[in-house]
Amino acid sequence: MKRDTTLEIGHFEDVTEPDLSEQKHGSPTLAASSSSNTSLAVPQRNPEIATIRHEEYQQHPNSWSKFRWQIREPAAEFIGTMMLILFGTGVDCQVVLSSKTSVASSPAGSYLSISFGWGIGVAVGVWVAGGISGGHLNPAVRPGSLSQRLFIAFDVHFQVTLAQIVFRRFPLRKFPLYALAQTAGAFVGSLIVYANYWRAIDLYEGGRGIRTVPGTASLFTTFPQAYLSAAGCFWDEFLGTAILLIAVFAVTDKRNTPPSPGALPIVLMLVILGLGACFGFQTAYALNPARDLGPRLMTWIFYGREVWNFRGQYWLWTPILGPFVGALAGAGLYDLFIYTGDDSRINSSHGPIPFPKRKRQGIREVKGDEQV
Repeated sequence: MKRDTTLEIGHFEDVTEPDLSEQKHGSPTLAASSSSNTSLAVPQRNPEIATIRHEEYQQHPNSWSKFRWQIREPAAEFIGTMMLILFGTGVDCQVVLSSKTSVASSPAGSYLSISFGWGIGVAVGVWVAGGISGGHLNPAVRPGSLSQRLFIAFDVHFQVTLAQIVFRRFPLRKFPLYALAQTAGAFVGSLIVYANYWRAIDLYEGGRGIRTVPGTASLFTTFPQAYLSAAGCFWDEFLGTAILLIAVFAVTDKRNTPPSPGALPIVLMLVILGLGACFGFQTAYALNPARDLGPRLMTWIFYGREVWNFRGQYWLWTPILGPFVGALAGAGLYDLFIYTGDDSRINSSHGPIPFPKRKRQGIREVKGDEQV
């Protein structure tokens, strides 16, 4: 009696049943079965699918690692900005609060200390986020370039993100999420510093729960010198941010003289140190809407609405609009006159304005024996 068995599932391979009569002599049943024409359908394993599943398991061995992969870019922006604010507002509090004898017997730092603190905060923020939140900035640069990732990591300043959207084709869809993550990171960082210096602020203000604006609110968010006009405040932030963007675009331009990727955070620290030492006195050099807006939201909780009403919505037209316009001016200046990379919109074949593509006329490829 013959059997012809086939299972129609997946990919199969015909395997002939071994001759069991050679192994079991004297067994008429086995000997008879050996003469049967039996084919067993054995599923074949697809090596490509197995490799993909293995790599996916290695990358995401559990549900948390898969979720972390999905949120790692905004999470890096959040933590990087939080580190910036921890160092920056931390040094503000230490230097200013220790200047009063009721808090400390001697001052713990000077204005130069503040510039160093903010510079170090930028460097640490870039180191934290440098290898995570990049990889989407520049299609012309090889994917995964460390200098490219460090450039986008400097988006702990979200006016840098805006400049990249306008000039370097950074995805616009990412801007709201990045801006939200950076503002939230600045809020949490300032809240942590406020909790750390709560008692020192009480002593400095002269009583428990006393809070003044600008007063100690200026330890966390920015306020101008009294002599500055509205136009002067705007210009100060515009100028500082334009200088910052020129420097950032220059030190991340591989066709210029960029530092090694590991040294880039140090260079950016020196840039912030120089800006603080040279242009930081008049408006406290916000240079970054998230750096001011996040802590201002925090001070709103403890200092009241006056942080928003100060000098007729100063918070909007100086530390937010000033850096935005200055960033576009600085980035545009660098790309117009220095940058030659084809990832810049200014260097595209249609110029700064992306006009619709037109068909090329007059030249076409000749195929085979075709006569021109």
